[in-house]
Amino acid sequence: MTTNQDLILIAGGGPVGLFSALLLGRAGLNVRVFDVNPTIQDDPRAATTHPATLEVLDKAGLVEDMTAHGLVAPVFQFWDRPSQRKVAEFDHALLKDVTAFPYVVQCEQFKTSRLILDRLADLPNVEVLFDHAVQDVGQDSSGVFADVLHEGRVSRHDGAYLIGADGGRSTVRKQSEIAFEGFTWEERFLVLSTPFDFEKHRGFCTRTYIADPEEWCNCFKVAGNGPPGLWRAVFPSDPNIDPEITMSDEAVQARLQKFFPQSRPYDVVHRNLYTTHQRVASTFRKGRIMLAGDAAHVNNSIGGMGLNGGLQDAANLSEKLTEVMLNGAPEAALDLYSLQRRTVSIEFVQAQTIANKKRLETSDPDARERNFAELAETAADPVKAHDFLMRSSMLTMQRRAAAITGPAD
Repeated sequence: MTTNQDLILIAGGGPVGLFSALLLGRAGLNVRVFDVNPTIQDDPRAATTHPATLEVLDKAGLVEDMTAHGLVAPVFQFWDRPSQRKVAEFDHALLKDVTAFPYVVQCEQFKTSRLILDRLADLPNVEVLFDHAVQDVGQDSSGVFADVLHEGRVSRHDGAYLIGADGGRSTVRKQSEIAFEGFTWEERFLVLSTPFDFEKHRGFCTRTYIADPEEWCNCFKVAGNGPPGLWRAVFPSDPNIDPEITMSDEAVQARLQKFFPQSRPYDVVHRNLYTTHQRVASTFRKGRIMLAGDAAHVNNSIGGMGLNGGLQDAANLSEKLTEVMLNGAPEAALDLYSLQRRTVSIEFVQAQTIANKKRLETSDPDARERNFAELAETAADPVKAHDFLMRSSMLTMQRRAAAITGPAD
């Protein structure tokens, strides 16, 4: 294989791929990014950026701009819909002793991508190619290749290493024959965006989790294009109902009115329906090919951990790949990347997001009351609340990953 021994290829120009390119490019490495889309996609997807991820992003100088383009959310709440009561409230201020960022920043992922792309424009050693679809990948002992489709023509690109950051349906993962282990939730997730002010009219804070044995809901605010911002409501949806019916104006209005009755129709500016998985790749490294972000792990959105985990992947992998390529570190460092990130993806992200969903949807009355009592007790106890926030903010997860030095850990 003819190989560019100083070039790193990245499949996927979302925030994880672009952040990887930024970190590697600033270290002095040559990078080429391919993305199937013609430009950064404006669809409102992940927005929550946890303290642990803000620590990572701050090293790249991104937090200040993300805060300016987003919203600061120091508090989150749990509510019970049937009784209309606030069960518990947690304030990230309890974490001021362990992080410079005792809060969450709500910044939509396309804004984060744009901020990174702006910085990449200053790096002549990084090339970002939109409208370039990776069709096939391969490797041998000397390097990697990616066959890329652009304007009806497939061209081959050679490099030293390849990062697959190309999403849950990752071509890189599939072509590398890496298993994607886990399961798919039966119900779909329906996301509705509206300018209706849930804080003013319902008393919710910027991040609110609402338990209901029939139909739970997440309700959180993003900046949108500016004041007054947008609120997103996320509901479970019956997979046996035709998606067109679920997404229809009549059904959407009925869903919102059932949950939050008001005298007039809701202004719904965006709606989306998606299938939700809990899966982790069997390895994050296969030879010279590494996986990061949704290509490596996917989970339900309750708790906002998916993109956060991907950005943390990017930071971990970029640091180790830089050491291998520039400082002569052994390639075993890349195995450690896989071990660290895969371990915490399973132990923390998968475990916590599954538990978050079960907490909201539990139907047994006794179990519901136990859950609520435990949340209220935890929130009222500064020590227990601190531990709860360490986990929900992903700080415990990051510290666990850093402590792993080998399989025995």
